[in-house]
Amino acid sequence: MTSEDSNKTIRNYLTKFFPGHELSDEDDIFSLGFVNSMFAIQLVNFVEHQFGLEIENEDMELDNFRSVRALVELVRRKTQKS
Repeated sequence: MTSEDSNKTIRNYLTKFFPGHELSDEDDIFSLGFVNSMFAIQLVNFVEHQFGLEIENEDMELDNFRSVRALVELVRRKTQKS
């Protein structure tokens, strides 16, 4: 899967939860108030299942989940490791 494919998959997933907001790659979904603790867990589960990754404790930094671009970069790093 390319980074462009990952971007599209992540964007499509997030857009379902933020209707009426044009989400850019750089939008901080935490500072915009779109994420609560339950959604953060759901987002981690989505990334693990959608991309076949294991999110480890060291990956659980807010900066890895803050934006579409950050999520795409996390997926890229994790898929290069495996």
